[in-house]
Amino acid sequence: MEEIGHNTNLAAEFYVLSILYRLGINAHLTLGNKKSVDIVVENGKELITIDVKGLKDTSCFPIDNRNKKDKNHFLVFVSFLKKIEDPNVVPDVFIVPSLELENGHKELDGKTIIYKNPKGNRVVVEYNRLKKLGDKYKNKWNYFL
Repeated sequence: MEEIGHNTNLAAEFYVLSILYRLGINAHLTLGNKKSVDIVVENGKELITIDVKGLKDTSCFPIDNRNKKDKNHFLVFVSFLKKIEDPNVVPDVFIVPSLELENGHKELDGKTIIYKNPKGNRVVVEYNRLKKLGDKYKNKWNYFL
């Protein structure tokens, strides 16, 4: 039988959608390729948009396609901690308002959570930098309530 690869981004999007529904939040998955909005949340009269970034390990989340800078837009980083195939492992989830990400939020010795390689052609958020921030972004589902 042919081995089937993991679709980490879809797994992450459905994980986030599942949590939102469990919290009683009306959320909708968007469809498309290379999009910067994966989930739309109805919050009263406002719409909240979410860009989900999935990772099956603990290295870096690519964020090259981010382009939405808005107080109602969030990036949700989901790391399956090198155990994506184990449904008993709860992933690490970090929820970052896009304006904090884009404004170069500096809490790590003057470093931002965004890293650009020296050539400038790759932009990522490092898992370890998110983890070092502790409770600042981890599991901040209250942004959507």
